[in-house]
Amino acid sequence: MILPIVSYGHVSLRRENEEIGPDYPKLEELIANMFETMENAMGVGLAAPQINVPIRLFIVDASELEDDEEEGLKEFRRVFINPVKIEESGQPWPFEEGCLSIPDLREEVRRPEAITLRYLNEAFEEKTETFTGMKARIVQHEYDHLEGILFTDHISPMRRRLLKNRLNKISKGDIDAPYPMRFVTK
Repeated sequence: MILPIVSYGHVSLRRENEEIGPDYPKLEELIANMFETMENAMGVGLAAPQINVPIRLFIVDASELEDDEEEGLKEFRRVFINPVKIEESGQPWPFEEGCLSIPDLREEVRRPEAITLRYLNEAFEEKTETFTGMKARIVQHEYDHLEGILFTDHISPMRRRLLKNRLNKISKGDIDAPYPMRFVTK
């Protein structure tokens, strides 16, 4: 089932998110719905807070980026439950990011080239893994959602001020999103 994605300004994008256990109700169904929602919106990642579910869960699927020069993106499809950032490392590099909760807005964001996470997969097996390059960027972006951080928080205050009117329009629903959304006010 395709779920509505909450827009910029929605409280769920800034609140604390809770860890879950294997007994979380209908988790398998939620994960399947998140993948369907993300694919419908043509995204490469989706965090539970973006669908108004306050838990520490995000998914990624970078197969849409398979034309990129980076190897292994086509197979990069994962579920991250209760992730904990162990370390970020490497030289920060710029890349233009977007977000399903902030449609039609892309900005250059600098992020470290590597991140190491400890997380549980969908079978609740513990993993510790280091991601680099585009995989790291996707993981960092989605992990930020669990911490109540948006990619717009990584741009300069001056640039945020310049984008304020566009961001307000997005929060009010004054945008034609190509997928179902839940706006702050409409």
